[in-house]
Amino acid sequence: MNSHEHDLLLQGIEPESNHSNNPTFQSILAENIQRRTVLKGGVGATMIGALGLTMTGCKPNLLGFTPVAANRDDTITVPEGYSAKAFVPWGTPITGSFPAYREDGTNTGEEQEQQVGQHHDGMHFFPIDCKKGGESSTHGLLVMNHEYIDQGTLHPAGATLVDGVRPADEVRKEVAAHGVSVIEIAQDYSGEWHVVPSSINRRITGATEMEITGPAAGHAKMVTKFSPDGTRTRGTLNNCAHGYTPWNTYLTCEENWAGYFRTGVASAERPRELSRYGTGSSSRYRWESVNEDVYKRFDVTPTGASAAEDYRNEANTFGWIVEVDPFNPTSTPVKHTALGRFAHEGIVFQRAKSGQPIVCYSGDDATNEYIYKFVSKHNYSKRTAGSWLLDEGTLYVAKFNADGTGEWLPLDFNDAAFQARMAETGVVFADQGDVLINTRTAADMMGATKMDRPEWGAVHPRTGEVYFTLTNHSSRGAANVDAANPRGPNPYGHIIRWNEVSANFAGNAFLWDIFLLAGPVTDSAILVKEGTPALDESNIHASPDGLWFDEDGRLWIQTDMSGSQLTAGPFGNNAMLAADPNTGDVRRFLVGPYGCEVTGVINTPNARTMFVNIQHPGEPRPSDWPDGAGARPRSATVIVTKNDGGKIGG
Repeated sequence: MNSHEHDLLLQGIEPESNHSNNPTFQSILAENIQRRTVLKGGVGATMIGALGLTMTGCKPNLLGFTPVAANRDDTITVPEGYSAKAFVPWGTPITGSFPAYREDGTNTGEEQEQQVGQHHDGMHFFPIDCKKGGESSTHGLLVMNHEYIDQGTLHPAGATLVDGVRPADEVRKEVAAHGVSVIEIAQDYSGEWHVVPSSINRRITGATEMEITGPAAGHAKMVTKFSPDGTRTRGTLNNCAHGYTPWNTYLTCEENWAGYFRTGVASAERPRELSRYGTGSSSRYRWESVNEDVYKRFDVTPTGASAAEDYRNEANTFGWIVEVDPFNPTSTPVKHTALGRFAHEGIVFQRAKSGQPIVCYSGDDATNEYIYKFVSKHNYSKRTAGSWLLDEGTLYVAKFNADGTGEWLPLDFNDAAFQARMAETGVVFADQGDVLINTRTAADMMGATKMDRPEWGAVHPRTGEVYFTLTNHSSRGAANVDAANPRGPNPYGHIIRWNEVSANFAGNAFLWDIFLLAGPVTDSAILVKEGTPALDESNIHASPDGLWFDEDGRLWIQTDMSGSQLTAGPFGNNAMLAADPNTGDVRRFLVGPYGCEVTGVINTPNARTMFVNIQHPGEPRPSDWPDGAGARPRSATVIVTKNDGGKIGG
């Protein structure tokens, strides 16, 4: 791995590893946009009707606020009539001895294990009474991911490396700053939110013991020195977006985990479960340099006579979706292998219905990767639903056809089409566990459509229509640019959407279209509107990332720009926008401080409190948000309320 690739790893960016010949999304997008402008019948008309594109003038607008202007202020900007306040920043004590945060960075690794982690990301609010069917909006559990770390702020003077070895407590602190925080919170009589010093509060870190379930559990490629039977592992890492189940548990998703590991095996000899995911000769933080078993496992070079004597398979125990029961602090988190192994951005569910299977979607956030759907083998019942529903089922990968139709291709070892593709391509899998450990390779083989970095998904609460952000793809060749699709390269990103053809969402066919093309006024479009107008100064944005539907059907869009998009040009700091899918109205609602990513959003059930996460303020422009006065920048949650006590966004 060269120095440029290692710099990318420190930023949480994995190198491109999809070198298959599957069609790019660009080649299909151009044909699709052109087709929409000319087709008035056949499949085109069917698709437009199914997606509601002719209904834009029939419903009232859901947006009732004045959009805020783009800016580069080192603060939170919200619309007139709203207030925003920072809450539970990195270092907030929540459990154990409740050690106080020290601004000089001298908190120890043990203390960090009892404090809120760094780089807040996806999160969910669970009403304290939700297990009993309640919907409290004043008391609940705020559960959030911590994606990665900033060594410069985590330690007094950044990371230390002496003769190639990291100090053990620095590494312990870094591992502890990853993972998940479970925080009980409540409003007081004045409406202020506070952390409750509860026994429910919990930190789940990169060292917490985990259970492995599903088809890959016990597989030979999951065997390690720590778990000779291949059913256990330690830790969850690079937790980006999230999901939550119909039975009120939290799902944290392991995204760019591959760079945490290193291998001494030559590139040409690495197994596909390493090479196809980008694990190389250098690790992101060099944790493996510490001579303790819990850290040495990040070197996946074979050293023993068998896999049970070393950690050659340790990386295979990452890249999964992890279920956490936030109400049971002694429960063991579960890695669900039936949902596939890749750079999971998040997971989003169709609304569960009794007597029908569970259906959920997840994107693989890397250049030229894919979108997946999981359909449970067993049907949902509110009385018996639980974790087991995610252990058996079929994982599919999406193929987007140029005529606006789509196919879900099964990644099922026992499926006839899958067996036929193995015979045709010569790509061989031993069993279903092997398919899931090598999900990307299986998707390559089936001919899935390469996408422009699939990020968050969102399902409309009433229609079941699915939206996904495709954040950008700047390396696409300019030779593909034409009048119908000026997006090669695609530095600005776009949002795709689809409807399932089957009434229970479990079928193999869907109809798709593009909701909007992000970008400046000169290079953008709202495709849901007749005539595809460009974005304007009230809603221009780039690199859409976070995505969430509230219960009223507003689509909240969060951005993750970096580099020159942040420091120059028309977009200002990263932001959050609200969109009305019925009308195509899009408005900027919130702008974050310097250098941050705006990521993660959820309301209380009454929609009168909104929680929004602000990640890595101060990258690359210096920031002292939220504490001010020259303090170290800290990721934090922002509480947004309407001054008149009304519902957010309306």
